[in-house]
Amino acid sequence: MAFPPKSMADFGEFGKLFADMKLPAMPDMEAFVNASRRNMETLTAANKVALEGAQAVSRRHMEIMQQNMAELTEAMRAMSSVEAPQAKAAKQTEMLKQTYERAVGNMKEIGDLITQSNAEAVNLLNTRFAEAMDEVKTLAGKSKT
Repeated sequence: MAFPPKSMADFGEFGKLFADMKLPAMPDMEAFVNASRRNMETLTAANKVALEGAQAVSRRHMEIMQQNMAELTEAMRAMSSVEAPQAKAAKQTEMLKQTYERAVGNMKEIGDLITQSNAEAVNLLNTRFAEAMDEVKTLAGKSKT
């Protein structure tokens, strides 16, 4: 047998198998590149949303800390006044109650910020994933024809 073979027939039975085999069509490279670009854009947008959410949480946390420090200073000033022990105890109890209620409210607010940010990022990713699956279905349909 001469090399390189002039036809598939030169390979005998093996050549017949390859001659009958249909290779899958090449994917539409432009569609593939566009889909990859949209995937990267979506990942970038989701990361941006997550980062902005983290920054909002950080800002709000700092505001809460500043508020707490101001309230602590005021509480120390109020507690240093000369009052009857029962009045001080009542004042301390009221301040403790207010502090606890604010802390719970602040934790809920921070939790809501995180939840909202995560939901936005996941929504972007889910939407792009659904679009990508539709694109794959479309490309698979084109390759059958």
